[in-house]
Amino acid sequence: MTNQALIDALRDADAVRYGEFELSHGGTSDYYVDKYLFETDPRCLELIAEAFAERLEARADAKLGGVALGGVPLAAATSVAAGVPYVIARKQRKDYGTANLIEGRLKEGEEVVVVEDIVTTGTSLVDAVEALRRAGATVERALVVVDRQEGGRENVEAAGLEMEALVTAEELLADRD
Repeated sequence: MTNQALIDALRDADAVRYGEFELSHGGTSDYYVDKYLFETDPRCLELIAEAFAERLEARADAKLGGVALGGVPLAAATSVAAGVPYVIARKQRKDYGTANLIEGRLKEGEEVVVVEDIVTTGTSLVDAVEALRRAGATVERALVVVDRQEGGRENVEAAGLEMEALVTAEELLADRD
C-alpha cells in the first residue's frame, strides 16, 4: 500500500473535514480527521490493517495493543490480517464485570505493539502504554494512522516509544480541493 492509496481512501470516506473543530485536548483546528468514518469504512480499515500487518512482520512474537476506543477496530482488523492476538488498553477501569484496565490475555514480559488512530498530543497513547507496562507488557513501538504533527510524536518518543505513522497531517492536507 502506498501512502497515497490510504490518503485517497480517507478522503473518499469523507473522513477529512474542514471547518472549525474543537479537539479532545481543548484546542481548535481548521480540519478534523473523523476516525469513526475511516474505522467503519471497509476499504480504509483493510488498507490500514494491511499496512500495520506489514510493519509487524519483523516482530512475529509481538501482540497488538488497541487503545480504547479508536484503536480497538484497528487492532481487531490488524489481528486478523497479521494472525496475531491483541489486547485492549482501557483509559479507566469499569465499575463492573472484571474491572480490568487491560482486556484480553497478557503475560508478564510479553511484547506489545500499540496501534492508535490519530495522534495529536499523544496523551491517550502514552496513557495506554503506561497501563500496559504496569500490567507487565514490554512496549517500545506504536503504529498510528494519522500523526497530526502537533507535538504528539515528541511526547510519545519521550515516553520511550518508537512511533510510526502511516500518514502525516501534511501529507493528508496537501493538494486539497
